[in-house]
Amino acid sequence: MDELLAGLKAIAETTRIRILFVLSHGELNVSELTFILGQSQPRVSRHLKLMAEAGLLARHKEGNWVLFRLRNEGLGGALARALVDMLPGKDAALSGDLARLAEVRRQRDERAQAYFSANAEHWSSLRSLHVDEASVEHTMQQLAGNRPVGTLVDLGTGTGRVLELFAPLATELHGIDASREMLAIARASLEKQGIQRAQLRQADIFALPLPDAMADLVTIHQVLHFLDEPQLALLEARRILKPDGKLLVVDFAPHDLEELRDEHAHRRLGVSAEQMTAWLTRAGLQLTSHLVLDPPWLKSRKGLTVSLWLAELRAGAKTTSRTTRIAAQ
Repeated sequence: MDELLAGLKAIAETTRIRILFVLSHGELNVSELTFILGQSQPRVSRHLKLMAEAGLLARHKEGNWVLFRLRNEGLGGALARALVDMLPGKDAALSGDLARLAEVRRQRDERAQAYFSANAEHWSSLRSLHVDEASVEHTMQQLAGNRPVGTLVDLGTGTGRVLELFAPLATELHGIDASREMLAIARASLEKQGIQRAQLRQADIFALPLPDAMADLVTIHQVLHFLDEPQLALLEARRILKPDGKLLVVDFAPHDLEELRDEHAHRRLGVSAEQMTAWLTRAGLQLTSHLVLDPPWLKSRKGLTVSLWLAELRAGAKTTSRTTRIAAQ
């Protein structure tokens, strides 16, 4: 009863109701909310502080930013969403807020596209060396299956493409990346697709800001070859997996393209099946599938083979090192 009363008191003000309405459309920082509401930053910050303390909002720090969203859990989260659902569809103040939110998203998209354009040559030159991404994504979906996965966590989410790929199957989406610029691209991309339930976080892959045993599926797509200690990342992935949860890893098979160290900051030239099996075993995960996608031009020119591993956190599962090789189309 006290929690409910605290929440009701915290929303008994027009600006705070507007804040709830705007945040129901996605995650925003204080500066963005200040622009949308047309009020001073200290005033908006005070409203946010009171609402977060009452359990209506969740907040997290990302570099110099503090981002806010409606809470997903608890009585405060339920109250916030119930109130948003009761708001009138035609309201001048709320319509104005939505128009300014659209402008914020347009500016986000412009910044994201500028960053992407500045780095497009880097990514395009790398993509030209390996299997078509559509083939990789199709194989990822095959391995994960078409059943609902509940909570998905994508480590090193980059542009958010994996979140977009599995959004139809997942109830909750979490994307982790160390780069604010990449997260900006991810937010703009997901918003374009109408995916509003994704929670994106700037964080260290070795120290995830997530509780134990919360994920049904963890994905790590083209990340391990950048890391000094992939084993530690797999241990963190195992920590957040639920019993019977799955880990899907995509990375390059061993190769001899030394230029990728200097030109693309790769720490290791691919990951072998033997190395991945050892890492998964040490992490307490059971390897269940290993698929290899060879680029169609592998015999005629240098190229990168893509490996996909599926592992489970399941006691008594039979470990297998069997590899299935597929010639990508």
